[in-house]
Formats: sequence, structure tokens, C-alpha cells
Amino acid sequence: MVDLDDVDLALLALLSEDGRATFSDLASRVNLSVAATKRRVDRLRAQQVITGFTATIDQTALGWPVHAFTEVRYVGTSQPEEMMQAMTEIPEVEAVYTIAGDPDMLVKVRARDHSHLQQVINHLRRGGKATGTKTMIVLGSWHR
Repeated sequence: MVDLDDVDLALLALLSEDGRATFSDLASRVNLSVAATKRRVDRLRAQQVITGFTATIDQTALGWPVHAFTEVRYVGTSQPEEMMQAMTEIPEVEAVYTIAGDPDMLVKVRARDHSHLQQVINHLRRGGKATGTKTMIVLGSWHR
């Protein structure tokens, strides 16, 4: 665990809101010099607290408005790496989480419409050694 102070936490919150904020903008918000702010961000990156900067894409604007999570169960002899590999080869899969208990995996998917989602679920069922799925369609969301 990395030891973080209030300024580090404030920088992380600001960068989470806007990963393109300049060091000058950040410095004025946390009451540090630009050089001190850059050193802190560099340290957070070196400690792998900040693992990268990315753009957040509105998938609905790109024609992928259906968002769902599918629980996937596998035969008991399946290895987690094998299970994840089968899911990552499906273009509609945004994220894969192996989880404890039943089910074995939670898969985040995007689709163009409900018919397309059905095709994606069918593909998930065929991938690897899946024994069953349960899908929940997202109606709304909130993100930190």
C-alpha cells in the first residue's frame, strides 16, 4: 500500500475528473508550485498509483447503446486464464472480471440493440467451457 497525503488524494481526484489537466491547472487547485505538482504526479506514476491516462468514450454516441453484465459459469476444471482468453476474443466485451463464488466470471458487454445482445450472449455461451449465463441489462449508471 502506498502512503498518500491529502494533496496526493486531491491530485488523484482532479486527474480522475480531467486526465488532460495541465500541471499549472492542477498546481493552482492544490496550492503547490507547478514543479512540485509535476514531481508528485511523476511519483504517483512511478508508484503505479496512476497507471495511465485515457479518454472516456460515449459508446451510445458510437451506436452501442445497450450495456449489460453477464454472469458466466464454467466447468470446474477450467482455468481462469483460459476463461478470460475466450471472453477477450469477443469484440463486444469491454471488461472481464473473475470473481469468487458462483458465478465464475462477470463480463461487461456492449451491443447495438437487443437482438445484437442476444448474439453476444450466444457467443459467450459458446466460448471456452461455459455451462451457463445470466445477463442483466443496464438501465442507468453512475461513475466515480
